[in-house]
Amino acid sequence: MEGASYARMPRVKIRELKDDYAKFELRDTDASIANALRRVMIAEVPTIAIDLVEIEVNSSVLNDEFIAHRLGLIPLTSERAMSMRFSRDCDACDGDGQCEFCSVEFHLRVKCMTDQTLDVSSKDLYSSDPSVVPVDFSDPASSDSSESRGVIIVKLRRGQELRLRAIARKGIGKDHAKWSPAATVTFMYEPEIHINEDLMETLTLEEKREWVDSSPTRVFEIDPVTQQVMVVDAEAYSYDDEVLKKAEAMGKPGLVEIIARQDSFIFTVESTGAIKTSQLVLNAIEILKQKLDAVRLSEDTVEADDQFGELGAHMRGG
Repeated sequence: MEGASYARMPRVKIRELKDDYAKFELRDTDASIANALRRVMIAEVPTIAIDLVEIEVNSSVLNDEFIAHRLGLIPLTSERAMSMRFSRDCDACDGDGQCEFCSVEFHLRVKCMTDQTLDVSSKDLYSSDPSVVPVDFSDPASSDSSESRGVIIVKLRRGQELRLRAIARKGIGKDHAKWSPAATVTFMYEPEIHINEDLMETLTLEEKREWVDSSPTRVFEIDPVTQQVMVVDAEAYSYDDEVLKKAEAMGKPGLVEIIARQDSFIFTVESTGAIKTSQLVLNAIEILKQKLDAVRLSEDTVEADDQFGELGAHMRGG
């Protein structure tokens, strides 16, 4: 039909939302958009992580490279990452990556003066920017002091010392996993399960129990009153086909029909703590929109590079 628009209007419904965990539904779109959103959350949303370490004194049992690697993997609060500059694009420091616009400086100075082993943790890192600090994983409601120590970097004995300076920079998970804000991002097709009640009535109670128990996850249950099999948690189905195989083995093909909805997805997002999951999803949507604008508005890849900077290179996989 002339003039008709086939553009979809995706809908999002939030089921559960915490600072480090989110579960939501994405409907009225297809798998390409769902997977693009997942990949952007993992690899394209910027955060801040330690990228340069200058060690002044290290008499611990771990070598300099080991400690530098551990420092790089400590999650840092990154709410201001979207507004920071990439060090390679910063004109204030000519790409040196050591100015207030593109970096944050940390210092660590610890020496063990007693016979008791001293734990050096992320809590011992002092930041030049109060908004960029190591993520605090401790539970305020917990009385366990061990949880408030932060991420262990190294352990020192009497006389051992560690002094260093570290520079944290903005980056994305595509360049190194330490910059990925997501611990895990998954999505699954929303399942539709239909039980053939007529066929189910031909089974004995024992056969019904065998069929229900064939599912590795608790998807079905037998009503204790009516003795009928019912679906208690469709989303627990893991597309393993075990109940379908069991039905065929019992000579009852078609006992159940399971359909994966191609336009409805259930997302589970877990954050490293660098940014909240709500901000992670919003930042990913904004970056995805920018990337799509780069494709829509630019006539060729050269113009895309000039107009959108690094986005043109991302489109070519650079």
